[in-house]
Amino acid sequence: MKKIKRNPEIAWREEEEMRNKVEEILKQGGETEEVSKKGTVTLVYSGAMHQLNLLGGEIWKLCDGTRTEEEIGEELLKTFDAERDIILKDLKEFILDLQNKKWLFYE
Repeated sequence: MKKIKRNPEIAWREEEEMRNKVEEILKQGGETEEVSKKGTVTLVYSGAMHQLNLLGGEIWKLCDGTRTEEEIGEELLKTFDAERDIILKDLKEFILDLQNKKWLFYE
């Protein structure tokens, strides 16, 4: 199986403070929709900044060239309290979107 890797030209950082806030909101039973718009990972590419929400940020971090899509899905299922089908669908859509932008690729 092919491993998924981030484009090395993209600089990125995890926004730890925002991630902690998002996790706290979720622990307190906050709406998933409420946190889905909060950026926990910032990407800088071609002079533009882009933010990824909690799920996108977790996927981004796992796309380090050591895992297949299936392995990333299994890691996400350990982290997020959501139905398997939903997580895997979101993962596929995210990877396809970032692949089309040339931000992720298969090795």
